[in-house]
Amino acid sequence: MTDVDFRQSSYPVSGPQTTNLADILERVLDKGIVIAGDIKVDLLDIELLTIRIRLFVASVDTAKKAGIDWWENDPALSSVASHNALKDENRALRQRVEQLESHSADEATEK
Repeated sequence: MTDVDFRQSSYPVSGPQTTNLADILERVLDKGIVIAGDIKVDLLDIELLTIRIRLFVASVDTAKKAGIDWWENDPALSSVASHNALKDENRALRQRVEQLESHSADEATEK
């Protein structure tokens, strides 16, 4: 007579791990992904149009680590940059007005 041992002597073998869309998105944003490609339209060996596409998809932190932070200096995307752009424009206009006023004052004293 043979005795059957029903105790598990080893750990169960794990199958393929399921990955959902949130996990994939988290990995992409954490590591970043670069998509590059060219679209070229030729007609009879004459190049009519070439579009070069370079796309970097990542989280803000990952992009900053990669040295990409153009949105912080773009007045259309950043309120701080917009405020600074207005300050710079205002400063330049004031200097221009002062120059014009001093120039017109000099002309008045010459007459």
